[in-house]
Formats: sequence, structure tokens, C-alpha cells
Amino acid sequence: MAAIRYQEPFRAFRFLVEVEGGERIVAAFTQFSGIKMQTQAIPVRVGSDPLGVPEMIPSITTFQPVTLTKGVIGDNEFFEWILSCAPGGATPPTGNQSYRTINIVALDEKGRRGITWSLLNAMPVSYELAPMDSSQSAVMTETVEFTITGFQRVTNPPEQV
Repeated sequence: MAAIRYQEPFRAFRFLVEVEGGERIVAAFTQFSGIKMQTQAIPVRVGSDPLGVPEMIPSITTFQPVTLTKGVIGDNEFFEWILSCAPGGATPPTGNQSYRTINIVALDEKGRRGITWSLLNAMPVSYELAPMDSSQSAVMTETVEFTITGFQRVTNPPEQV
């Protein structure tokens, strides 16, 4: 019989973000808003129920947009994806890769991959550059909001001690 190994909960500050297949880290994000999914339930009355108590049947599932915040750096690859999803002047959106998979990877206390949330069909829909203030020494940040159509959660097995 295998011994049960105690696991520490993952820390919210140990994560990384990958785009398209998880092979390459695209940017060092400082915040991730989290995932929110909600399924509407429709009450229906079953004809054979003598009490008339409705049963609930799942209907439409919606996913709230997620938000990622990162420090501004000189790499434009990620920013070009954002711009490709929006029209420019008199031209339509150019992004034939508007939808991508974004992986949010929680790391354990030793920096190993723990849980991965794959945000499916992520598309950037909002961009915001934080205000700049010459009296502050804060890092300049940009925030991007993405719509998603679903997610998957994969847990990497803990390493044997």
C-alpha cells in the first residue's frame, strides 16, 4: 500500500504564463485575475413528481474574461498578437491566430510544475497601460483582458520522496 504524501497548497505568487502549447514562456506576468465559470440551471417539473418540486437542468455555461498584468518590456511579440485582434484604421482585424491557448502554471515550493490551467480560445479584447508618474519608482505595467470559451485543469503528479 502506497503511503499518502502531504502536499503544501500552491502559493498564489508562484506561477508562470505560456502561450500556445506551453513550450515557451512569453512574458513574466505579475497578476492573473483567475477563472470564473458559471452554468445557468433551468428549473423543470418532472411529470411523475407528485410534489411538484422542480429539478434543475444545466443550460448555458459562461466564462468571465480573465486579466493578466505584466511589466512593460521591449519584446513586441505578445503586443503584436493583441493588436492583430483589433481593426486598424480602415482595415479589419489581421489576426488569423486571434484565438490561442494560454497556460497558467502554478509552481510548487521547489519551482516544479504543479497545476496547469489551459485557457481555451483566449482572445485579447482589452489593453491598458498603467498611468506613468515621474514622482514614483514603480514598474510600468500593462494589463490585458482575454475572453475564453473554456478551460482545462491538469495536475502534474508530485515527485516521489
